[in-house]
Amino acid sequence: MQRLTVVLLTLYAFAVPWEYSLDLGAPFGNVARILGVLLMLAVIPAVLAGKEISKPGVVQWLVLAFYLYFACSYFWTVDAEATLEKIRAYFQVMAIVWIAWEFANLPRRLNGLLLAFVAGCWVLAILTLLNYTSASAVAEGQLASQIRFVAEGQDPNDVARFLDLGFPLAALAFAASKHWPVRLLAIGYMPVGLMAVLLTASRGGSSAALIAMMGSAILLVVWRPRAASLVFVGLAVTAGALWLFVPAESLDRLATIPEQVGAGDLNERLNIWVAGWHAFTLAPWRGYGAGSFTAAAGLAPGDTAHNTAMAVLVTGGLLGASIFVAILASVAVAAGRTKGLLRIALGTSLVVWLITSMVGSVEENRTTWLLFGIIAAAGRLEVEQPDAMQAIYSGRRKKEFAAHAFAGA
Repeated sequence: MQRLTVVLLTLYAFAVPWEYSLDLGAPFGNVARILGVLLMLAVIPAVLAGKEISKPGVVQWLVLAFYLYFACSYFWTVDAEATLEKIRAYFQVMAIVWIAWEFANLPRRLNGLLLAFVAGCWVLAILTLLNYTSASAVAEGQLASQIRFVAEGQDPNDVARFLDLGFPLAALAFAASKHWPVRLLAIGYMPVGLMAVLLTASRGGSSAALIAMMGSAILLVVWRPRAASLVFVGLAVTAGALWLFVPAESLDRLATIPEQVGAGDLNERLNIWVAGWHAFTLAPWRGYGAGSFTAAAGLAPGDTAHNTAMAVLVTGGLLGASIFVAILASVAVAAGRTKGLLRIALGTSLVVWLITSMVGSVEENRTTWLLFGIIAAAGRLEVEQPDAMQAIYSGRRKKEFAAHAFAGA
């Protein structure tokens, strides 16, 4: 049963990036939700079958506290229906932090999750490219006027964010993997993923892509400076070629990034943040309840805060925000416990998450909690099994690693 749980956990990591592109509708939902439910159902008998329960870490306790706090917010919420819905949703997405802690308890299992996420980003990138090259779009003459291209069922900003998170993890797979098929797919994701990000015309996502690429470049330089230089030349040529294929309208939208930042409007997000801040000042301590941002800020139904910090402040108040900040700090500490290439990759992914969270509400996103769970598990394994972690993530081939280990001995 434990093996089945690990398989489902890996499939879940694979499905999360492109989850909204395969939705079976009520009552099933999207593919990641289905796998998440199956995963939780498999966890229970796996634990009852005799698996030793791991001692929870700081991140796990804080995530539990965060969930329970928002569950309690039902008693003071201004929108009971929205809060009840969010309580159910939060349980589904936050449970992965505990499940990853329990079952990604071996370096090879952790590596499987990272590779599965990169593979999922590949699927998302391909689906986005298919939207761009779809025969129907060409036949209807939409390419001349359409600005943003995105995988079916997905939001352009979400797609760009998911793709950005895949860049440092793909660079890690390229440097650390000992299998050439994996390495080729990993390095191939760089140009394909970048093309997909540009096609989304997401200004926040494109800005974060630069950070992700910089982190990936640092990782490759630390790994092997000579090999990295060849990769950079190849990526530069590829990026130049991609630039020629991206529609001019999409590039024009991306070119407005300095204008949006200079004006301070950020596509009308500033007005939303002002409304949110005003609501926060009226209930600063415990907030308005989970999922109540639009009601508290007086926005139209279906709108979001477009800022994770603002969303947590308004719905959870200073108490809820303090727990969330503590979670972020603990995750950062866990990333800092890792070493070498893995630390650069996870650190870059965390920075990319922070940047994209400034223009998006991602506190209830599956990718957020999957990333937190993976980082927490990686920090734990670095302490408990350092040699096994280095064997996978050192970036050295077998002979090099053996020579290094012999020299260290």
